[in-house]
Parts: sequence; structure tokens; C-alpha cells
Amino acid sequence: MRKILILLSIFLILFGFIATISATMNVIVITDPTGQDINGAAGGSMSFADNMFQSTFLMSKEKQFVVLSGGEGDSNNRLRAIVESISRLENGATASEGAAAASGYSGIRLMVGGPSIGAAVGGSFDAYLITVEDDNSIQITPYSGGLAVLPPGEKGAIIHLRNTHGNPQYGTATQVRRETALNIGRMIRDGYSATTIVGQVFKEVSNDAGEKYGGGAVNLVAGISTGDMFTPEEINTTGYPMNEPYVKICPNDGWSSGYPAAENYDTCPIDGTPLKVIYAYDALTDAITVTQDSVSVSVYGSETPGLSETTSEVVKASVSKYGYDANAIAGSLNKGIRNGLIVSVNYVEPKDINVRAGSKAVGVYYTPLPDGRTSPPWNLPVSSFVLDILGSIQTAIGIILVLLVIFRSRLLKSFQKK
Repeated sequence: MRKILILLSIFLILFGFIATISATMNVIVITDPTGQDINGAAGGSMSFADNMFQSTFLMSKEKQFVVLSGGEGDSNNRLRAIVESISRLENGATASEGAAAASGYSGIRLMVGGPSIGAAVGGSFDAYLITVEDDNSIQITPYSGGLAVLPPGEKGAIIHLRNTHGNPQYGTATQVRRETALNIGRMIRDGYSATTIVGQVFKEVSNDAGEKYGGGAVNLVAGISTGDMFTPEEINTTGYPMNEPYVKICPNDGWSSGYPAAENYDTCPIDGTPLKVIYAYDALTDAITVTQDSVSVSVYGSETPGLSETTSEVVKASVSKYGYDANAIAGSLNKGIRNGLIVSVNYVEPKDINVRAGSKAVGVYYTPLPDGRTSPPWNLPVSSFVLDILGSIQTAIGIILVLLVIFRSRLLKSFQKK
């Protein structure tokens, strides 16, 4: 809880300079209330509005709950409601008790959920509650304001959706909310994971209702979040549009380029392989879904912008090809360093790679280059002794050339006399 409260304190300081934050889409999906499926509970927030920072999808990894927020009330009141809700949840409250904290703050909405506590939405909202029974029957129930609850132990979901004023697709929320709720129910019935369903919700809502800017999403069982992948880069601006291309990636070596820079590439500059285009909603799904091929990559030793993301892609490509082999991973990273894909760090050795195959995790320990260098010195197949000799010879030749220039007149006269 301490980490969450620190993050909220930072947002409280910034809110003096930030316009109202209003997530207009919140969703929580629970496909496995037992918590055994690592992808069985997920949630996320999105909007057409500005300032969709991580405060709109706060997660507790330890307690496995998420607090999604929005509404048209005062931003400070929204944060106070979030703090109250988190305090309740940390002390063992149910999802309905956590969401009910919104009722004390005008215009505020809180959606709360977790694999063991169910899900609920309270305050100001227009939502559908989706339940799927053991006989695979689907029920969707509309709610507007007050409190809507998915009890603990039940498979189902809650989705809230409104349109933001100024959205070119204003007026579509009512229809899209119902259609998306039906599709959520069908996907739960058909056995899709919660993380996959949340990604599909982001796709449908961004395309059909125009509430398209991240925001982000979380996997409540695995404790994975999209973090700042799609949130705004600056205050009072929108986040990344979730229905647009997000990155191009080489399936062979992990080389990648984010948009808009990716528009300059069709093939991998390293091996010529055609690049694969990943849309933001698929990138979101991939980021929160744990699979057989999933790899959690941690980078240490350098905070160079983009280094963590690039390293992650290279490591994932290496693991996909060669498995959890520290030598192979180090070789792949060093290839990226030689090719200029990875910059500002020195070559790595297998001892710099911490592999935990059982946890599907890899840690990479870099050594930053000194004096602002972007690439390490060349590894030439010549000893330093030979290079010293060559340097001495070059120096001697240089001295001779200087002497020839200085005494050229005297030498010419000497040759002419002869």
C-alpha cells in the first residue's frame, strides 16, 4: 500500500497543474474466481479525455486488487475516494465495500475487483454487469449509479462506458456498451482468458465508441501492469490511441521500432526480415498475458531511454529461439550492441545474465560506457603490442615526412649538384 500512496501523493502535487481526469471506460473481467489461472482476472481504463495516467488503474500486487477510477467530479475528491477505497481493501474489505467509497464524493466513480473479492462499481456510472453461470447461460444487467456487484466466486465482468464531450463519435456509448457487454459474456462462456477479453474490449471500444486513449490495463493474478506504455507523455495531453499501430517488430532477432519512427521501416535493418505490425490493443494484451513463451525481463545498471524496451525484445527473441541460455542471451545482446540496436552500454558476458527459467524471468546487468560514448571500442583480432608497434612506425614515418618538408630546398639543391 505504501507504494500506491506514494504514487497518489505525487499525483496530488501535480493536480494543481492538471485539468480534470476522466476515464470514460472502465472494465474488470474475472474468468477464474479461484485464482488458479494466471490470466484469470484483469481490468483496465481508457478515455477520449486527457491525463489518463496510472492513477486511473492502480493495482496492488500483494493483495491482488485493482482500483479503476473516473467520473466528472473534482480530481482531488477522486484521489481521496481512491485512498479511502484502498485503505478499506487493505483491511480486508470486499469489492463492493471498496467501490462504495465513491458514494461519499459527488460525481466520482470507482470500479474495484480481484480474483478472490469479486468486482463492483460505485458512484456515478452507466454500466453492465455480466454473469456467466455453470450452464453457460449469459446474463447482462444494466445499472446506472449507486452500486453494482459481481459477488466473489462468480465468473463475470463489469463494464462502464460513457462518451467524452468533443469525441467525434459522441452518442455511441449506449449501444457500444451493450454490444461489448454481450461479447464479454460470450468470450467468458467460450473459455477466453480475462486478459484476452480486456484486450478485445479496448479494441472494440476504441474503434466503435472513440474512447480510445490510454490508460492501461493490469493482470491481477500475475501482478503485471502496462505501466506507462500508453499513458500521456505530458500533462494535459492524451495518451496513446489504442486502435492504432504501436510498434513494428522483427520476429527473428527482436529488433523493433515504435511509431511514428516505425513508418520508415518495412524490413528489419539487421537481417531483412519483413516486420510485423503490432496494434496498441494487441500490445496491451501481450503485455498483461502470461504464456508459455512469456519472459519477464529486468534491466539494471543504466537508465538510457529505450534501453529496457529494446533489451526486453532482444531477450524474448533469444529465449524463443534458444531457450533460457545465458550464453545465447549474452550473444544476442552483444550482436545488438555491435549493430547499434543497443547503445550506451558495454558488451555483456554470461555472468551478467541472471536466468530464472522456473519463473520465466531474465535479469540483465549492464555497465554504462564512460564519457557519454554510445558504443564500446572495437574488438580487433590484433594484440595491443602489435598496435603499439604500428603506432611507433606511423610516428616515425610522420617525423621523416616533416623533415623532408623542412629540408626540401636543401635536398633538391643537393640532388641538382649531383
